[in-house]
Amino acid sequence: MNVQTPILAANVPLTGFGNHHATEAVPGALPVGRNSPQKVPFGLYAEQLSGTAFTAPRTENKRSWLYRLRPTASHKPYRPCAGGRLLRSGPFDEAPPSPNRLRWDPLPIPAEPTDWVDGLVSYGGNGDVGTQAGIGIHLYAANRSMDARVFYSADGELLVVPQQGRLTLATELGVLELSPGEIGVVPRGVRFRAELPDGSARGYVCENYGSPFRLPDLGPIGANGLANPRDFETPSAWFEDKDGPVEVVQKFQGALWTCALDHSPLDVVAWHGNLAPYKYDLSRFNTINTVSFDHPDPSIFTVLTSPSEIAGTANCDFVIFPPRWMVAEDTFRPPWFHRNVMSEFMGLIHGAYDAKEGGFAPGGASLHNQMAGHGPDLVSWEKATQAALKPHKIDNTLAFMFESRWVIRPTRWALDSETCQLDYDDCWAGFPKARV
Repeated sequence: MNVQTPILAANVPLTGFGNHHATEAVPGALPVGRNSPQKVPFGLYAEQLSGTAFTAPRTENKRSWLYRLRPTASHKPYRPCAGGRLLRSGPFDEAPPSPNRLRWDPLPIPAEPTDWVDGLVSYGGNGDVGTQAGIGIHLYAANRSMDARVFYSADGELLVVPQQGRLTLATELGVLELSPGEIGVVPRGVRFRAELPDGSARGYVCENYGSPFRLPDLGPIGANGLANPRDFETPSAWFEDKDGPVEVVQKFQGALWTCALDHSPLDVVAWHGNLAPYKYDLSRFNTINTVSFDHPDPSIFTVLTSPSEIAGTANCDFVIFPPRWMVAEDTFRPPWFHRNVMSEFMGLIHGAYDAKEGGFAPGGASLHNQMAGHGPDLVSWEKATQAALKPHKIDNTLAFMFESRWVIRPTRWALDSETCQLDYDDCWAGFPKARV
């Protein structure tokens, strides 16, 4: 086969969350009625990509069959990669876990040419890649597209949250075009190339070592709340038939490894299954808020969850704080002061967060670990207690949270970085004592 398919080829998305899809970039490339026939159409190679154990329950089993120009088994040994200087993985033990509240300024766009992989910086995480539990939290800042280079993580799936600049993720199973306000998820083991249509890009990544992200249960919310399955998009089949040197970088047990190919490995002509990249437009989230009294729990803003062995206690929840109406009666409307058994890492895509008057900037981040007291700063509290309680809309904002049952341990870089705000605690100084 010698079919050249450009990256901007027709890409009609496949819709639905976790659906079993069947797609082919060339008519007749997908075998009918069987997964691995004696002779695959066009001489393609059949390969199964398994994201769960073969014996996982059917409702949780993730796998796809790929039909490609060359088998992925055909490569020379991997060797350690010199990149990833600031990339870390669980267990995060290079610095003691901190009970202190932490906040960071935005990660600067690098001055030197830096692609998406080299621009990854780890802020912290928990668990252990070796036991497939926990998460790694990274930020990226890049100013050049990956050139003759692809990447994949054997350690976990990647939830990518763009904050500034678009990303084009050309993956083995199709192309994801991501803009700020959208998210993309690339499954464990899926190779991709990150291109920067705007010349530079910045954003957040949650590397999920544990159970793959799924939609949260709705319970009393009912059938039509939160993120609707039909709004998730999976790319249709797309491939490159391209010869020439390509570097494959894989993340394996926390370290980067590299090998050289003489062709593009993004050569899957057809595939079927339910393990594939997907994207979601956060503006389509069906936001629920109170119209009576008391600020609701942030769990009603959960987009995706990675469950743990304890029901309702997540390995990781991805929660957003989108534009929304505030109508509650006789109620302190911003997020209340609280301490939580869960640990929270927050980011801001655009606008301002309603519990922080200043200091929390788009592209920045904060960490409130298990049982760390937090809530509105003094200025936000003063405004909220004096505000006229009429309906108003929190608009032009989009914040999010990676929330985990395990303490999030910061990296040494995150603690020592010039972006770390050493005066973060001061925003809670000066609250007047109550009079009884």
